[in-house]
Amino acid sequence: MGRSAKELLGKFAMFSLTSLVGTLVDLGLHWLLTAYLFKGSYGGSFWIAPTISFEVAAITNFCISYFFVWKERISHRNTRSFFRHLAGYNAATIGAFLIKLAIMQGIHFLFVGLDWLQNWTEMEPVICNLLALCFSGLFNFFMSEFVIFGKTNKTP
Repeated sequence: MGRSAKELLGKFAMFSLTSLVGTLVDLGLHWLLTAYLFKGSYGGSFWIAPTISFEVAAITNFCISYFFVWKERISHRNTRSFFRHLAGYNAATIGAFLIKLAIMQGIHFLFVGLDWLQNWTEMEPVICNLLALCFSGLFNFFMSEFVIFGKTNKTP
């Protein structure tokens, strides 16, 4: 049987709060890496930093999702279950990351073409990242809700 709209909206609200934590981790780490480690490097600011920050945020989001958001859908809590769900979650986040990276590059090139934020060498990549996260977050929610932590019909 399908999920009710109320249940789906409730999960989306919880997922959104979780995503806020992940977004703060992603943006904060991305800014630190761009401002200090990869300062002035296009490849570092637009490829390496978002890769590192996204993965750290993904693991943070997974832990919150596993232990709080979809906890009732985990039938057996053990190390095997944790890593099995983490593998599926990480595979989905790779898809979300590729979406985010493509959109992030597109937004950056749009900003370059419009000559917007080009003097903000440390913040422009972070702003592009934030805008792209909006799109990849929707993908992540649907993968989590319907695939990774999807309900199974238990019919006798």
